[in-house]
Amino acid sequence: MSQDARRDEEANTERRAQILGLVYTNTSGTAKKQLYKDLLTLHDLYALRVIPLIADDHNITFGVTNTTSQQTMLMLRQQFLDQRVGFTLISDTGFREYMKLYDPPKKIEYHEIALSAAGSEEQIKQVSTILAQVKADDMLAYLVQQAHRLNASDIHLETQHDHARIRFRIDGVLHRIAEIGIDKYRILISAIATAGNISTAATDAQQGHIAQLVHMADGTPVDVNVRLETVPTINGIDVVMRLFNLDQSMYSLDRLGLSEHERLIVDEIIAKPSGLVLVVGPTGSGKTTTLYSMLNSLNTEERKIITIEDPVEYQFAGITQISVTTQNAGQTSFADKLRAVLRLDPDIVMVGEVRDNDTAKTALQAALTGHLVLSTFHASSAAAALTRLMDVVGENPLFVSAIRLIMAQRLVRRLDDSSKVAYQPDEQTLAFLQRIIDTFPADTPKPQLSGLQLYKPGSSPDNPYGFSGQIALREQFMMKNQVAEVLSQARRPTTQEIEAAAIASGMRTMLQDGVLKVIAGHTTLDEIFRVIG
Repeated sequence: MSQDARRDEEANTERRAQILGLVYTNTSGTAKKQLYKDLLTLHDLYALRVIPLIADDHNITFGVTNTTSQQTMLMLRQQFLDQRVGFTLISDTGFREYMKLYDPPKKIEYHEIALSAAGSEEQIKQVSTILAQVKADDMLAYLVQQAHRLNASDIHLETQHDHARIRFRIDGVLHRIAEIGIDKYRILISAIATAGNISTAATDAQQGHIAQLVHMADGTPVDVNVRLETVPTINGIDVVMRLFNLDQSMYSLDRLGLSEHERLIVDEIIAKPSGLVLVVGPTGSGKTTTLYSMLNSLNTEERKIITIEDPVEYQFAGITQISVTTQNAGQTSFADKLRAVLRLDPDIVMVGEVRDNDTAKTALQAALTGHLVLSTFHASSAAAALTRLMDVVGENPLFVSAIRLIMAQRLVRRLDDSSKVAYQPDEQTLAFLQRIIDTFPADTPKPQLSGLQLYKPGSSPDNPYGFSGQIALREQFMMKNQVAEVLSQARRPTTQEIEAAAIASGMRTMLQDGVLKVIAGHTTLDEIFRVIG
């Protein structure tokens, strides 16, 4: 508080004392404040809002505030019958200054969460204690800060019968971090709901977005940028917070781990930006990161780029970004926004997700008229995505020429090179690998399995799990050769027929890509089976 504001408050308090017929005391002029801790308990000081300013064997003078009641003064006179009890009015700020001396604020020590101790009872107790001591905004900032430090993708807040569990998803696997009481969890959820513009009383699932700068109790600034997904359960509201990295340099094609062949295809699209590009896969497969990385490479002064997102997850300089909400009936849809955006003469449009038939048809029409349209789509594979698109647009031969690329991807954990352990695969494993290799496209080099050495996760004090980061398994579907022939038939082809034609045309499936990454020592067969099946 500034000196001028404090002088104004003291002047107002003095006038109030005159009205109430009380003596006034300006505590701001008291350099050394005497404390009398034996007269009243800390709880009494807070509850009664009184401060003993002077006390001896015969007299006690209590400082009272505007909110101290007459009943409190009468009760104090009765409690201290052996002394002459008097009262003087002090300002609210003066009361708070005294209370900081009677009840000094506890110093909060934020301990870093270690991956090596994730799930251990000792660390869970330590983190839970920290969360119990701080206010709700600091709880959120601390969790987001530590999740970023551990390269977690999500924070899961899950209600149990008598507590709430907090877990981080790190490299695709959940790790228990802390547990907090239900009362503290309600406070945290209330703060999250306010910041994310969602309701704690909703009976349906909700989506929200938090983007704010929070200073923790120790002064550390934290950028909180998360997407919220909430759902009511029998014990309360469960929340998943998807984290976003605010560093624009992270969204680069060079960081996607594209193979030389995959990068050539993407570079060709960037060189001639037109048509439809879809990135498909389940939630958490890195679709948004791939799209943003492509947009970042396309972002030049000569191009007008507009995005339509729900919500806008990361703000790019030089790109026009539009937020659209589609969760409530009657609101503007992606398709309506897309039609409006196309009238602004963009070169490139990104639609956050193709969710309905109208959006799919509008995106295809935009791709046919010279625009490059980027979007995501939920499908298990590139061929399955094409089959779903055919269901959407019907027997329309034009969409074949509109699609430039369908890229399907999944994320698997990458082995920690510093601790991975080599081993010789058994005959059954070699036979399985050979069966997959035999299905490779004709123009793809086939690795030799003679003397093959595979790797499994090791362990180290810093990384007991043996994995570090994630890599993507991809398949890139393009309209060419046998694929176009299959799609031109009078009979609608199945997903299996489309995939077979794509492989014959040179496409490598995610399973084939995964086997190559296993042979190269980047991941394990168990990871491939866990993610792909």
